Amino acid sequence: MSAHLAEGPRVALRHITLADADEFVARARESQELHHPWLFPPLRTDTFAAYAGRLVDDPTRRGFLVCERDSGALAGFININNIVLGGFRCGALGYGAFAHAAGRGLMSEGLGLVVQHAFGPLGLHRLEINAQPGNTASLALARRAGFRKEGFSPDFLFIDGAWRDHERWALTAEQAADPGAAPAFAQS
Repeated sequence: MSAHLAEGPRVALRHITLADADEFVARARESQELHHPWLFPPLRTDTFAAYAGRLVDDPTRRGFLVCERDSGALAGFININNIVLGGFRCGALGYGAFAHAAGRGLMSEGLGLVVQHAFGPLGLHRLEINAQPGNTASLALARRAGFRKEGFSPDFLFIDGAWRDHERWALTAEQAADPGAAPAFAQS
């Protein structure tokens, strides 16, 4: 297993690797009902290889796995996509819990670790989350992590055969550092 980038009380965060294919694909298959119609992680090892390869090789992306500390089992994944540096220093988050971990607060803790990593070692200033209005679990996770709703984007992303509306949520490094501006990340 790869070295952990960060640890919380119940989860650890590490980079995704090609060696994670079997467990990731098995967890994604078990979670299809939970994920549909919001996201479609790879369900075969060959499509996982392409997915993980993009996260490993592309400097505008980072892929993280949220792992249960006690067992090492994959609880979910969080990716930072579309990373832009310079005067913007921003990235867009995408994430999903695996079914066995859903509703247990593990992704809240994992997202807090990703936010700290993004605003620390990665040097980002802003993170964005774009979620479909009906995806109540994803919106609740954004809220718990202290993200603020900034707006609504009609026909924003092409998902499951159609252009889907999304709510835009964001968090800056300053907001994350101000305990009065956002709830504690490790709380569920």
